Amino acid sequence: MTSAAGGDEIAEFYDRHPYPPPIDDLADLERAGSPERRRFDHHRIWPARPVQDSHDILIAGCGTSQAARWALRYPRARVIGIDVSRTSIEQTRRLAERHDLGNLQLVRLPIEEVDELGRSFDQVVCTGVLHHLADPEAGLRALRRVLAAGGALDAMVYARYGRTGVGMIQEYSRMLGIRPEAAEIDDLVASLRELPLGHPLSHLLRTTRDFTDDDALADALLNPRERAYTVPEVFALLGSAGLRFGRWRLQAPYLPQCGALSVLPHGRRIAGLPIADQYAALELFRGTMVRHGFIAFRDDEPAVDVRFDDDRWRAYVPVRSTTAVAVEDRLPPGAAAALLNRAHTSTDLVFFVTSEQKRAFDLVDGHRSIAEISDDGAFFELLWRHDLIVVDASRGTSAGP
Repeated sequence: MTSAAGGDEIAEFYDRHPYPPPIDDLADLERAGSPERRRFDHHRIWPARPVQDSHDILIAGCGTSQAARWALRYPRARVIGIDVSRTSIEQTRRLAERHDLGNLQLVRLPIEEVDELGRSFDQVVCTGVLHHLADPEAGLRALRRVLAAGGALDAMVYARYGRTGVGMIQEYSRMLGIRPEAAEIDDLVASLRELPLGHPLSHLLRTTRDFTDDDALADALLNPRERAYTVPEVFALLGSAGLRFGRWRLQAPYLPQCGALSVLPHGRRIAGLPIADQYAALELFRGTMVRHGFIAFRDDEPAVDVRFDDDRWRAYVPVRSTTAVAVEDRLPPGAAAALLNRAHTSTDLVFFVTSEQKRAFDLVDGHRSIAEISDDGAFFELLWRHDLIVVDASRGTSAGP
């Protein structure tokens, strides 16, 4: 097992405060590892590629359980998890032994030195890690070097505006010299209970599970090194590493066609902006995004986009999100159902549909094409924008790039 560079403050921090909080087993993954979930996740990334679950996956900064979760979810895949924290690697190894994960390899290694693996990967997963690196651009360039042709980066970084309150308490803690030790954390928790209700952190304290565990709270408020990104900074980061933005993992919060803005004049004005500016405007309008999860690709490869402005959509096979639900009570006049994705945190991201549209949505089974269900391509485009479906565009020539 390769050793990480000694003395790194982030490695030492996570050795003392492992994150996520360690768990004993992965029993909660039974549904998450279903073929339906794997197919949905695949086509969110690769709409025009047939499902293949025997690929090579790198979990870069795997923490205490993420690599084990991926290995269990994709039993035919070859998964490597790397992390600088010895504690995280040991916790993951225990899970691998408990669940007999023979497809998982663990290496204690900094992201910046990932070339030492001598491997390339079809999928690189790096969530909640880049923003803790001393040089995020160097780390991302290293991941770009091991990304195979046609491969995808699935990443998450902290968002700046929605974490304003976090940044304020981080600065407060630095001013007071608060250390990530048990007694100091207890004192910090006692003080946080007295925060004014209007404080920018108060909402996160009430709604985020990380503030109920000491190690998770230390990760959120007492981490020795982190930064947060705006949408333009995410795009600049990707460009500096030779990567091309593909899509947001959950795209509806970033789109003027979804939520409250969709029926307001400003929604139409935003829709007239270049697409990257639309995303940036929605981040400013919402103001509560705490993270940016995105899919990216090598910038030397052509984009394969989902398009509804020509006839190719007719051959698309819609695949329903495993977190999509239809609510049929307390509806406005004329609506037969409210469609929503439970993974969204913004409460305005509700798609009200007519009885005819509800019937079309109910026919989405992952086998029928859109043309076999409906002639209303605009409706299915809205389902896609609202994260209620992805599309399998791998069938037929009309689904090509």
